[in-house]
Amino acid sequence: MERRLMADSQNPRNVVRHTRYELSTRPFIVIWELTQACDLACRHCRAEAQPHRSADELTTEEGFRLMEQIASFGPPPPLFVMTGGDPFKRPDLFELVRHGAEVGLPVSVSPSGTPTLTVENLRRLREAGAVALSLSVDGSRPAVHDGFRMVDGVFDWTIAGWQAARELGFKLQINTTATPHNLDDLPDILRMVRELGAMTWSVFFLVPTGRGRTLPQLSPEQFEDVLNFLYDAGKVISLKTTEAHHFRRVVIQRRILDQRGIPDAVGIMGLGETYRRLRARLEELVPEVDFNTPARMRRAPLDVNAARGFVFISHVGTVYPSGFLPQAAGSVRLQPLPDIYRTSPLFQTLRNPDLLKGRCGRCEFRTVCGGSRSRACNATGDLLAEEPWCTYQPGSFPYQQEIAEFFQAA
Repeated sequence: MERRLMADSQNPRNVVRHTRYELSTRPFIVIWELTQACDLACRHCRAEAQPHRSADELTTEEGFRLMEQIASFGPPPPLFVMTGGDPFKRPDLFELVRHGAEVGLPVSVSPSGTPTLTVENLRRLREAGAVALSLSVDGSRPAVHDGFRMVDGVFDWTIAGWQAARELGFKLQINTTATPHNLDDLPDILRMVRELGAMTWSVFFLVPTGRGRTLPQLSPEQFEDVLNFLYDAGKVISLKTTEAHHFRRVVIQRRILDQRGIPDAVGIMGLGETYRRLRARLEELVPEVDFNTPARMRRAPLDVNAARGFVFISHVGTVYPSGFLPQAAGSVRLQPLPDIYRTSPLFQTLRNPDLLKGRCGRCEFRTVCGGSRSRACNATGDLLAEEPWCTYQPGSFPYQQEIAEFFQAA
């Protein structure tokens, strides 16, 4: 249910996907945090997960009603993800998955890499009706990954789960949170994704919330370098980003440069040593690909933002524009989810790019980017403030005519 802006693969405007339906009336993806219970203590955890479940979690019956409300957005229904914490900490997980499948939802589950990630549990998920799985891999070797997850053995459990999920026929997404700890390991994680196989590599960019408030972050310049590396990597595998809305801006810029025959983006994009290192390692790992030759990305980024296509429901039923944005829009215990999504003043505010402040408000890419509202809010206290981890100065890209043509076509 997505369309591309242009059918001509050589046109630089053909780089961002849009849904066929109006995102103010129905979300593209709904994420439900089943529980905050988890046996890991990951350094970046948004939920500050703990080993034990909360007595205030949505009950099984409340979960059933929630999934019926999500299905009512369709047809087709939104993508639906059950996350945590660790969803396997809920004994009714398989019952919940089965009901979601029965009401017509494409159910995805995002488990933690713990001893609960067994072949038997994955098989039961598949039999209950789950169609997709997402697993987190934050390093290409145990020392990097386990150090981030704060528990030894997580890497091995995750890789075993990865292989079992593929054998069981799950659509598989691998999630990686990019921070200074694994910055130079990103090309090798990409290599793992190619070798072990996955539908999508999803690269998350840290938002300073939960335990992530004290975690070292990439600098804005490193952030920009990584986004440009991901543009190159997207010619090799299917990938997407989370909380990096300006990746869409980077993709548009780089596509314009490709079509103008300017393969070396370092000077025009103002890229630094981090990009050079990542690009060199990528070329070393994938020597069969000429990254100086224009080529389309395997997966164009999707134009979806917090509150505009995306909605998050916490373990107690509170509705948020994003799991990383701490301002609540309501509760499914008090109001149906479709009503909250469509009428919440918070959601309506976030859907209006004309309200953005600072550089985001002046930026020619604001309608397709808009910056991470979660990062802006957590860093400044103002959800409409400019994206603090974006280095772009509005109007500085030299090919403004091509940008104008892109938005005319859109």
